[in-house]
Amino acid sequence: MTPSKNDILQGTLTLLVLRTLAARGPLHGYALCGAIQSASQDLLRVEEGSLYPALHRMTQEGSLKASWGLSEKGRRARLYQITPRGRARLQSEQDGWERLTRGVALVLRTT
Repeated sequence: MTPSKNDILQGTLTLLVLRTLAARGPLHGYALCGAIQSASQDLLRVEEGSLYPALHRMTQEGSLKASWGLSEKGRRARLYQITPRGRARLQSEQDGWERLTRGVALVLRTT
């Protein structure tokens, strides 16, 4: 059975969230989902049911800081931004992703 987009995304959600916040600045959850979907040219779709537990976990770990602010529509929203600890985690996650994709590419070429 072929994994769905969300199965593949599950293992990379932390990397995608940290990278998006590092590039775009503070965002609320719904905007974060849209930013990832847009940046991936609609190839990736983050479900809110996966995103919010991950945001909570990353906030508890100190990779993100959450604060109340206003959405682009003027509604009160929880905004998330990357912290210095999150930037270090982003680098580690990117390094791991690059190693993984190099390894997979090597296997695909040799088997």
